[in-house]
Amino acid sequence: MQSVTNSENHWYDSLAGRTVRADNIDVITDTAGYRQRLLDLIKNATRRIHLAALYLQDDEAGRAVLHALYQAKQQRPELDIQVLVDFHRAQRGLIGKGPQIGNDQFYRDLAQQYAPVEIGIHGVPVKSREWAGVLHLKGFVIDDTVVYSGASINDVYLGWNGRYRYDRYHLIHDVVLADSLSSFLTQDLIASDAVVSLLHLPIANAKALRRSIKQLKMRLSRARYQLPDDIGDGEVTIFPLLGLGRQGNQLNRTIINLLLSAEKRVFICTPYFNLPSQLTSVIGKLLKRGVEVQIVVGDKTANDFYMPPEAEFSPVGALPYLYEQNLKRFAKRHQRSIDKGLLDLRLWWHEDNSYHLKGIQVDDHAYLLTGNNLNPRAWALDLENGLMLIDQQGALQSKFADERACILQNTTRLQGHGCIEPVDKYPAQIAKLLKRLKRLRADLLLKRVL
Repeated sequence: MQSVTNSENHWYDSLAGRTVRADNIDVITDTAGYRQRLLDLIKNATRRIHLAALYLQDDEAGRAVLHALYQAKQQRPELDIQVLVDFHRAQRGLIGKGPQIGNDQFYRDLAQQYAPVEIGIHGVPVKSREWAGVLHLKGFVIDDTVVYSGASINDVYLGWNGRYRYDRYHLIHDVVLADSLSSFLTQDLIASDAVVSLLHLPIANAKALRRSIKQLKMRLSRARYQLPDDIGDGEVTIFPLLGLGRQGNQLNRTIINLLLSAEKRVFICTPYFNLPSQLTSVIGKLLKRGVEVQIVVGDKTANDFYMPPEAEFSPVGALPYLYEQNLKRFAKRHQRSIDKGLLDLRLWWHEDNSYHLKGIQVDDHAYLLTGNNLNPRAWALDLENGLMLIDQQGALQSKFADERACILQNTTRLQGHGCIEPVDKYPAQIAKLLKRLKRLRADLLLKRVL
């Protein structure tokens, strides 16, 4: 595995990277465009389709994607099609929606419908229980193209019926990078005794898999994407990154180093304002150095857990308000930087849609594409990944400037902490729950696992 070296010494020189041409990198700025490109790639695939997502939902979009996979296999039996989803998430329904069967039954029903055509659908148990950690890897490999987005597969993530959950969408065409991501999915995950097919009953439970899950977790905490010695040729160097757990987490360490490398400006997107203490500390240091920091977070009504006041109360509906109070405290702590124009906090809102963006841009030449929510759960519990793009020649600057403009289009600037409602102004049941959680100090636990 070859690290990227240059005539100058850079903080990322010890990382394994792959250099590609900027023309091989596409930035898609809308959900509908992403959906169409994804379906087109699946339809026209000739060699492999390897998908990793938190979940593939039993709804219109999920059914369309899974039908497309089976139909591609029907047309080209030589296609290697493998789908990896979180083991726990696949076997339960949606939070706050009452008793439901899991998506795994949908997978088995469709497999029976298309028999004898077969594809692989695998449940990956990163931890023995869902609250302790899930498969949060991103990235689809379709032939020699890496499709990278924070989106899972369901109606709202793909904007199936008009309403969408806004995310970031990037396509990178490079056989070596695609091989690297694909090899990790097949050799490090599918080959593990802990990873099971969701298409064949009975499915072993987490208790029966406990020893295998423990072994898998230990391997994943040290795992790295493998790249050949030939680093390639082009203007942009891409570093594929993995991370699981607090110790030796390559992705976490790179995020910190990337932010610390900033000289002029930083652009951060996060869907749930619940930053790990290490990130808040780094942001504070950047502001003291005079680095401009712009953070875009969803308005509480654009959070995927948000429930309108008229809806039946569910405790999960308190999460957007909990995140908003985090933002209020952060803004209060840095009010002076807001007043100086160094810190620009932006709230995203667009009609009835939700916000799921994550990622970092530093000084118009370094870009982190990731599914990492930049929260304590991602920092310590889930299996995460990311692609860091270093573009010293500025070949991608216009593409990412266009993406940033699209993101900012539906945002408003937060003038200060006083613009955010106090808890007493929230719906009565929400306010009561938040006060109780704070009194019991349970809010601190929730911030670590949600």
